[in-house]
Amino acid sequence: MTEQRVHRIGFGGGCHWCTEGVFQALRGVQAVEQGFLQSEAPSDAWAEGVIVTFDPAAISLATLAEVHLRTHSAKSGYSPAGRYRSAIYVFEQSQRPDAEAAIARFAAESAEPARTLVLPCTGFRPSDARFQNYYRTDPDRPFCRRYIDPKLAYIRTHFAAVALPAAPRA
Repeated sequence: MTEQRVHRIGFGGGCHWCTEGVFQALRGVQAVEQGFLQSEAPSDAWAEGVIVTFDPAAISLATLAEVHLRTHSAKSGYSPAGRYRSAIYVFEQSQRPDAEAAIARFAAESAEPARTLVLPCTGFRPSDARFQNYYRTDPDRPFCRRYIDPKLAYIRTHFAAVALPAAPRA
């Protein structure tokens, strides 16, 4: 019997409610833990983000990284050391080349530097239970309609091969 290895990667960049909803909408993603991630100094301040558990046979780390880069402000100027640090948090050094390659492709395509960092994940604290599964528990909240729905529409258009179908609204 072959043991299936769990693959995990962290993403930070903007509100973790949005980031959680984005990754929950992808095939091959087994779990999304929303909360605050930490890395080594100088990036050791807790920042909003998610940890994604995924099946690499169904979705690659490169695809996850590209979805991440295209669904948050990977080029904008908010502080990379602050609460909304744009980062890909690796759990193994073997993940670093795929993450760095995705960032390089994104920057070359846009002809602008991406400020997204590749950092080792050194800590995680989950969000309060009341914020977990934020989009799934009430997609009709004004925040969800304004900020998350457009990201999900983008995924269904540009990443259709790995996008889950839209859930029917009540």
